[in-house]
Amino acid sequence: MGEPTARGRFGEYGGRYAPESLVEACREVDEAFREAWADPGFRGELAELLALHAGRPTPLTPARRLSRELGVRLYLKREDLTHTGSHKINNVLGQALLATRMGRRRLIAETGAGQHGVATATAAALLGLEATVFMGERDIERQELNVFRMRMLGAEVIPVTTGSRTLKDATSQAMRHWVGATGDSHYCIGSVVGPDPYPWMVREFQRVIGEEARAQCAAELAAGVPGYVVACVGGGSNAAGTFAGFADTTARFVGVEADGGAGAARGSLGVLHGCRSLFLQDGDGQIVEAHSIAAGLDYPGVGPEHAHLRDLGRARYDTVTDDEAVGAAVRLARTEGIVPALESAHALAWVIRAAGDGGLPAGATVLMTLSGRGDKDISTLKELL
Repeated sequence: MGEPTARGRFGEYGGRYAPESLVEACREVDEAFREAWADPGFRGELAELLALHAGRPTPLTPARRLSRELGVRLYLKREDLTHTGSHKINNVLGQALLATRMGRRRLIAETGAGQHGVATATAAALLGLEATVFMGERDIERQELNVFRMRMLGAEVIPVTTGSRTLKDATSQAMRHWVGATGDSHYCIGSVVGPDPYPWMVREFQRVIGEEARAQCAAELAAGVPGYVVACVGGGSNAAGTFAGFADTTARFVGVEADGGAGAARGSLGVLHGCRSLFLQDGDGQIVEAHSIAAGLDYPGVGPEHAHLRDLGRARYDTVTDDEAVGAAVRLARTEGIVPALESAHALAWVIRAAGDGGLPAGATVLMTLSGRGDKDISTLKELL
């Protein structure tokens, strides 16, 4: 999992499909990121922020009771323990530092589950930047707590009332807004989607998850690496960051999508939000509305590198239903005392199912990225349980 090609491609996926004004803005981001990522001073400043503000490194927690029940050895990479409660802070701190380096005064972001919006608002407050967050009206209703947190941190939250009123439309509106604000604003995309260099850049900022987990597994496991590395996938940033740490190992990668938003598992080739990838589409090539009980997985496609990993056979992508995810969240809470985000619960639901139907061999070692905590989903869970 290295750099994309000179045309910003992972195999046949990726690229920079954007209006002319955004093509130039993306070039500026690309040049600035390459320069910053090669600068030890920038890397050191980011590492310090991740340690002192975000709370890295996050622990690798053995799920002992659940492992005994399932007949596998399950380890959780605890991104739920970061400041703001999810892996999103890793990428946002990197992009916020890059924005200040570029002389930008404002961050623009989209959000579904609200965690990326909270992380963006947090980083903006920390670094003295303004923040404007676009969020679908439906997601605002089901993520009321995170909307309040964003506004308390000083961010402007703009409801998106068009289309499905979820993450896809929030992303579209944020990109349209950026067209008229490239001079003073940086678009802080929250996942490994969008025009080049975003899929690669976001993965590199999230690589810290995989690199930490790789070192922790080397110290914890007799084999040094797990047999399976599992993560939930919407756009796919936590999965991409985790997979990157194990790319040169024998670990098998499993990305778990929502049954109603399965771009990698069921999508076809198309273009959306500036990149070519796999998307849910109808017979006329129109994007089909996605569905998931987890707002962060309510996206009709997948990042281009995930599409490429699927084609290569390096990663497999399976789906999980809403009911399975809710059941997995309850089971983790009652066996390990951890309430996961519903996004993360999809990955756990796959582990539970695979351990039961032979998809995971008895005694297999599984590393699962617990991408976020479940505080934001309590109201949803209360209605169902």
